[in-house]
Amino acid sequence: MFKRTKYLKKIAPFINKPVIKVIVGMRRTGKSYFIRQVIEELKEQNILPNNIVYINKESIEFDFIRNYKDLYEYIQKSFKNSKGQKYIFIDEIQEIKEWEKTVSSFSNENGYDIYLTGSNAHLLSSEIATLLSGRYVEFPIYSLSFEEFLVFRGPNKKDIQTEFLHYLRYGGFPIIHHLEFEEETIYQCVQTIYNTILLRDIVARNKIRNITLLENLSGYLIDNIGNVFSARRIADYLKSQRLSVGIETIQNYISYIASTFVVHKVPRYDIRGKRLLEIYEKYYLGDIGIRNAMFGYKESDVSGVLENIVFHKLKQSGYQVYIGKWDDYEVDFVAQKAHERVYVQVAYLLSSPETIQREFSVLQKIKDNYPKYVVSMDNVFEKDYKGIKRINLIDFLLMTQP
Repeated sequence: MFKRTKYLKKIAPFINKPVIKVIVGMRRTGKSYFIRQVIEELKEQNILPNNIVYINKESIEFDFIRNYKDLYEYIQKSFKNSKGQKYIFIDEIQEIKEWEKTVSSFSNENGYDIYLTGSNAHLLSSEIATLLSGRYVEFPIYSLSFEEFLVFRGPNKKDIQTEFLHYLRYGGFPIIHHLEFEEETIYQCVQTIYNTILLRDIVARNKIRNITLLENLSGYLIDNIGNVFSARRIADYLKSQRLSVGIETIQNYISYIASTFVVHKVPRYDIRGKRLLEIYEKYYLGDIGIRNAMFGYKESDVSGVLENIVFHKLKQSGYQVYIGKWDDYEVDFVAQKAHERVYVQVAYLLSSPETIQREFSVLQKIKDNYPKYVVSMDNVFEKDYKGIKRINLIDFLLMTQP
């Protein structure tokens, strides 16, 4: 088991604290392995196995736990002969009906340290907000960063440039490292993950009848990463596909897709006016492998793919990410964390004076002292351009902190 050390460091200060740890993320990004790593950390601290309950709702072993009563009875029975601090781990908790009643009950008692994982943002947030408000901390788990990807590749990895091309094509689902590194095999696996999310986490959970509409809409989102969206524009596209649908329905379906972490909505931020804008957001994928598995890897779309990978890096680093607007100019990413801020422009190659002017000019207009980067695949260039840092994309991905 490869340790997700960055996540372990983030959760460590909250272990044995009276807050519920909620680990969220897309299916197959490693949430289950992560909480097993937390359990191993506890055992290394001499916590007795009898004081740990682990329930994995993706295992048939726990199929009998259908609702909050089953859950409560099983946990009580499991801890019958335990003394001292007790630890509860429940994986994919959204599969248990009214689970929040049992979790709330145990969280109100002393001596229980609770960890939950889930693959549906809306379900978790709504239930937690109702009964557990102020008593939980959320930890997003993402698919592998490029740095983690290299660790998973281990002794098989070649030079970094070659491995980056693999990452660009195949994405960061941990499971692909158990397969032959061959396009057809990996894409079949990733396609299966996506289909499971579509049918199990979206169609079944939201009782969707118009599956054709859902497939077309999700395909449109995935094929247009990094492009500005509006519900009206999507409605026009669907109409061209002979699917007539209202704006409200489109917005609902997009929220269902985003709730599974397949895509992330990135709002626009007016840098000069210091306010969020309510229209023309963008979407980026939780893992770029999904796009390539569905539509094939295309060199012509590399700019959007590179943007997605930089977005992924910023999210994994703990930033809230926005699309920046300065008058009529756009900054690819404005990343905010506490009192820190980073501005990032992403380009494939800075191949002409016109490209350089386009990428750097908007950052030059922003007069604050926060770091500003132009990230590209160039290997040779001056380090700085009028105070703006130029950096190779791979080097940016391997930075400890932008």
